[in-house]
Amino acid sequence: MIAVVLHEPQDLVNIAHVVRAMKNFEFKDLRLVQPREYDAYRVEGIAHQTQDVLARVQRFERLEEALADCVHVVGFTARGRTAKRNLQRPREAAQEILARAAAGPVALLFGREDKGLSNEALDRCHRVVTIPTSSAYPSLNLGHAVVLMLYELALARGDEGRPFKAPRREGQPATVADLERLFGDAEAALGVIDFFKTRQAEGVMRTLREVLHRAPLDEREAKLLRAIAIEVVKYGERLARSGLHVDR
Repeated sequence: MIAVVLHEPQDLVNIAHVVRAMKNFEFKDLRLVQPREYDAYRVEGIAHQTQDVLARVQRFERLEEALADCVHVVGFTARGRTAKRNLQRPREAAQEILARAAAGPVALLFGREDKGLSNEALDRCHRVVTIPTSSAYPSLNLGHAVVLMLYELALARGDEGRPFKAPRREGQPATVADLERLFGDAEAALGVIDFFKTRQAEGVMRTLREVLHRAPLDEREAKLLRAIAIEVVKYGERLARSGLHVDR
């Protein structure tokens, strides 16, 4: 089990952002240590449909109580420290966190928005993670820092291999006959708008063929493009019958 632990969070909105991130990446355990304010109803109003995460939120008065059952604690800081720490980057830390979580609860410990984690809090951490950011502006928003670490954990557990959602209707590949009809109608449409007035039709059509062959069309896509070309031709015919002159 992996728990996100927020030590003295100051802003309820930031707590809501953390809750939303946890829901996004399927983490369920949030521990709050002396939050300045906390109202589950208001948080759910910001992070919609997160009732399952909010129902499991635990509140503590002391940090040592929040970490007592954990077998591994990872602290997050943007500031350089004079004390020697077991430092890691998020991607490296993710693999170890998942391995440790198989043996017992692992805490991801984040400090308050204005001060971060104190040295005393970091003393309780087995590892200290620093997210690489600009040295001129290293501090991340609390919610952003949590999102980045949860994303790395999701990648480490294999979420990147999840298949993309399939389209509602999978079209059959366009046949050679489909494409030839499309090219014929496209050439007719370009002729109607005098596109070949200053261009060689053969060269233009050869380029168009190359473009569409690079992006294999399915049957529905070919029909749609063909319908567009046909409508251009029909519009040109209606315009000619009306006797209106259009500058090109």
